[in-house]
Amino acid sequence: MARIVGGLTTSHVPAIGGAIARGLQQEPYWKPFFDGFLPVHKWLAEVKPDVAVIFYNDHGLNFFLDKMPTFAVGAAPEYRNADEGWGLPTLPPFQGELDLSWHVIEHLVEREFDVTTCQEMLVDHAFTIPLKLFWPQSCPVTTVPVCINTVQFPLPSARRCWQLGQAVGEAIRSWDSDKRVVVIGTGGLSHQLDGERAGFINKPFDLKFMDSLMHDPEWATQYSIRELVEKTGTQGVELLMWLATRGAVPGFVRKVHTNYHIPISNTAAGMMALEALE
Repeated sequence: MARIVGGLTTSHVPAIGGAIARGLQQEPYWKPFFDGFLPVHKWLAEVKPDVAVIFYNDHGLNFFLDKMPTFAVGAAPEYRNADEGWGLPTLPPFQGELDLSWHVIEHLVEREFDVTTCQEMLVDHAFTIPLKLFWPQSCPVTTVPVCINTVQFPLPSARRCWQLGQAVGEAIRSWDSDKRVVVIGTGGLSHQLDGERAGFINKPFDLKFMDSLMHDPEWATQYSIRELVEKTGTQGVELLMWLATRGAVPGFVRKVHTNYHIPISNTAAGMMALEALE
């Protein structure tokens, strides 16, 4: 059976793509952010995952306000980058892991999740930037995208996203393969891009949430979506992808490395690497 080696989480601010494209990683504004990934690069070189299952949110590329699935799973042979113009160059297509995609889809339906199956799927900065951050040179893993709606209400609850992660983790561990799988959650942390609270950041809540993923991973499920928006901002609710990632990584974890830096483009930029101990 396949083995989950751990979970990775990171912010996916579009401006990161521009910084990468212009080679600004060592500029004072960006250096504390990019340096946070160096220990994770070393860990990934050691554990050598074969596949990445990525929880992310689509920003109007595949789904818009007229058609917004709560959960969608990619089942395509490849996923092409459609840059929104923020500076990340067009990348080679990301290779899909079709067998695992269908195994995840079938397991989720058995677990009574009503998912949208996407046999064609474009990917935006929420998918491409994290892969570029974790593997700066080239992407050595095949991929399974799992999209969670954080754009249009009603959003899935934190509890439901935790359960989704658990079900995806079950599917991975029951997949008839000897491949190593890393689970990635992208988005957040606290930020609001518009309205009266534009620029809102809640550092105490962010740090508490990050700590909870190591020691009390269901902690955030006590909050309703509206409470999470109040505490983290309208876009900070992207922490749902982090929660799903931790749900997929079973049992106890070992902290490989964490980083928290503010602000990056009005966003609290967090990153975590957690190694599975089961």
